[in-house]
Amino acid sequence: MHVLTLTTNADAPFMTEQMRALERRGVTFSTLSVAGEVDGGTSRSPLEYLKFFPSVLKESGNGYDLIHAHYGLTGPMAVAQRRTPVVLSLWGSDVYGPVEPVSRACAPLCDELVVMSEEMRTYLGRDCAVIPDGIDLEKFQPAPQAEAQEAVGWDTDAHHVLFPYTPEREVKNYPRARRVVNAVNGLLEEPVHLHTVYDVPHETVPDYMNAADALLLTSHSEGSPNSVKEALACNLPVVSVDVGDVRERLDGVSNSLVADSDEALIDGLRGVLESGERSDGREAAREISVEQTADRLLEVYERVA
Repeated sequence: MHVLTLTTNADAPFMTEQMRALERRGVTFSTLSVAGEVDGGTSRSPLEYLKFFPSVLKESGNGYDLIHAHYGLTGPMAVAQRRTPVVLSLWGSDVYGPVEPVSRACAPLCDELVVMSEEMRTYLGRDCAVIPDGIDLEKFQPAPQAEAQEAVGWDTDAHHVLFPYTPEREVKNYPRARRVVNAVNGLLEEPVHLHTVYDVPHETVPDYMNAADALLLTSHSEGSPNSVKEALACNLPVVSVDVGDVRERLDGVSNSLVADSDEALIDGLRGVLESGERSDGREAAREISVEQTADRLLEVYERVA
């Protein structure tokens, strides 16, 4: 089976890992990516998307079994050609943000729609395949915290809270994370440091996950946040607002919690840091390994093609 991939970010780690897993199952890929610089991780100028149309229309005639369009903004190019079946994967911000009208307009024109969580399917109100991005359990696994802290240069005599996004992305709600950590810092004897980790090589992310004492997620909206699943695979405790599929992912996981109010987030994070314990999230992460999710996506491909 030969698939044409359309994407706004050809280097997205979760997408490339998924494609490698599918290649091990006999699928081959060609990839077209929207040109231009990404602004804030999610947007380009409308002109760059208009320029993308002719490239897709030309390439789609080269005998592909299907087109897999990643992110709602690639949907219009995928459905503009009528020769090849289309699978559209929605990532989250293309459902809960300003791109939503584009995603909704393209969804009924596609042969299959893939979303990251049951929440997204319910929100869209239509039939979808729910397949969250999978995690590479070989790459993300527990490691000694002291060694990881040395690798990333963090003080071993402090608590470290990981916020794995740029503060500039408003949807991630960094001010709330900062507010929660500041409050917890005033309640504990050892200092509590909030680390914003982003734009680092993906192969170094496990070091940060193993060096941290907790992952803090305060986003306004999410689909199926990869950072939470990566934390689970490393047994890193997670303190999160109730967003995306986080509650489902953390169900039954020790030393992790979902909360709504600042007070509950503060109490929860304080408890996690005071315990000094890791979680047992790796077992839960096995359910969303990249190998398992690749099998489910291959079923979609075979059904469509």
